[in-house]
Amino acid sequence: MTKEEIIEKVDAFLIDEFEIEEDHIKPDANFKDDLEIESLDFVDIVVIIEREFGFKVKGEEMTHIRQLSDLYDYIEEQVKIHS
Repeated sequence: MTKEEIIEKVDAFLIDEFEIEEDHIKPDANFKDDLEIESLDFVDIVVIIEREFGFKVKGEEMTHIRQLSDLYDYIEEQVKIHS
């Protein structure tokens, strides 16, 4: 899976599941400040990531994710490890 495909999938579920406007979705967008994603929303994000990308997310691995680009990079790394 390419980085572009990962970005497409992530952006799509943020728009669909969290009703984030497409123009707010930028790699440097901060989850809390720009996208208004609360900590409880991260539970839903983890479930979606596990379903869409086929790997188990460890909670401590998500603590460093602040911006959308962090999430893209994390998923890309995990997809490579688990493929």
